[in-house]
Amino acid sequence: MYAEVLGTTTYGLNGHVIGVEVDIRRAAEALEIVGLPAASVKESKERVNSAIRNSGYRFPGNKVIVNLAPADLKKDSSGLDLPIAIGLLAANGGIPLDRLKNMIFIGELSLQGEIRPVPGVLSMVLTGKAAGITRYFMAPEVTNEALLCDDIEVYGTKTLRELVEFLVGERDLPQAVRKEDTEAKASDVDLSEVQGQVIAKRALEIAAAGAHNVLMTGAPGSGKTMLARRITTILPPMTREEALEVTKIYSVAGLYKADDIIRERPFRSPHHTISMAGLIGGGTIPRPGEVTLSHRGVLFLDELPEFPRSVLEVLRQPLEDREVHISRVNASFVYPSDFILIAAMNPCPCGYLGDPQHQCTCTDGEIRSYGRKISGPLLDRIDLHVTVQRPKYKELIATTKGESSAEIAARVSAARAIQTSRLSKWHMQNNAQMGHRQLKETCQLDKEGTELLHEIFEKLHLSARSYDRIIKVSRTIADLDGQPQILAKHVTEAISYRNMIPQR
Repeated sequence: MYAEVLGTTTYGLNGHVIGVEVDIRRAAEALEIVGLPAASVKESKERVNSAIRNSGYRFPGNKVIVNLAPADLKKDSSGLDLPIAIGLLAANGGIPLDRLKNMIFIGELSLQGEIRPVPGVLSMVLTGKAAGITRYFMAPEVTNEALLCDDIEVYGTKTLRELVEFLVGERDLPQAVRKEDTEAKASDVDLSEVQGQVIAKRALEIAAAGAHNVLMTGAPGSGKTMLARRITTILPPMTREEALEVTKIYSVAGLYKADDIIRERPFRSPHHTISMAGLIGGGTIPRPGEVTLSHRGVLFLDELPEFPRSVLEVLRQPLEDREVHISRVNASFVYPSDFILIAAMNPCPCGYLGDPQHQCTCTDGEIRSYGRKISGPLLDRIDLHVTVQRPKYKELIATTKGESSAEIAARVSAARAIQTSRLSKWHMQNNAQMGHRQLKETCQLDKEGTELLHEIFEKLHLSARSYDRIIKVSRTIADLDGQPQILAKHVTEAISYRNMIPQR
């Protein structure tokens, strides 16, 4: 007695269609699962056994062999419980085999036979559709997520018995209908709430327009965190392709809790005690880290020097390549990490270096040691270095509000549109993505700007990377100004944002 049904699992950010083969032999009762199952899959034999019996069906009193194909792929998803149970019932004669064609089953089983949701459904369904499968059965809680993939049939079933009765023709099961929230959620924060901080706001506008990285340095309470948390309010809205990409990442990570596609750009703010694996991604089968969860959004690192240096150093490759490469014994994974890095720090351990109102109590050695926690190569990858001054009293009590996020976002969107049009032949969307070739072709400086940049390059002994990043920022400033050519004033402003960590 043999049957084969289809299930799916995730491997990295992608789904894989799994052939679940079930063979029942005349031997002492046992259930063996082969095909590189992880611990969560091995444990499914107890869940499946109890679920079948408690649903009112007979479990075979013989030896059952379950093979998960392809056998060389590690399976790590409790979502294979449901196809294993369906395959076992079919092999035992309880479900006609011809009723199982063009179907994929996804779900974890409780001991009572309830079907539970599992993470990564969107990735699984997208892979199944690419393989030509159009009918999917899963827990009702995740049907709306599955229906983000078009042109498929999705059915939500609460219990194993309900599903089996449908498969044998004893019950009708309505096809799930997508529920989409078309209303955009209003943000509860706005840049107009930040009093003063003109230079810092301008830097955030440039960062949002060109997707540049920012380091804000200032005394405690000067507003660095408040500013950082409002940058998402001025970023342009995600396209549907970007939103689907972000939703897929959060689904695999088990963080997708919404009823609809994720529309807001991610904002991640990990604590400085985070591990290297937590930041980049890790595990036997690596899960997405914070740099991937920040994809298409913002990664905010507050109190930057408090992060272990070894953790910060692993940011260098994602910042440069906009993707993360993780290798394991069985496979290599590539996770996207196209994010804007916003970092904040105090100028010294006590926080008051350069503050005219407070005396710095740190020694020269403590200040140097504090600054050395952040390496030169990492600082070199941050485009905008901004000193955030403590707001003055008259700014705090001012009744006139500054520019709203909506006003700034309009300028940012206009600048992004210019960049997308200019870089479309290279399939790029913003200036930060440009390489040296794109810089040569799209970033023409006027004579004064060229001379100024040459003088600064020789005086400050800039690296080639710093040179390129100054030009990228200058290009973004020119785009905000609506200028096709980079002028000397654009270069001057870009250079003003290269002040590194202050020294005594």
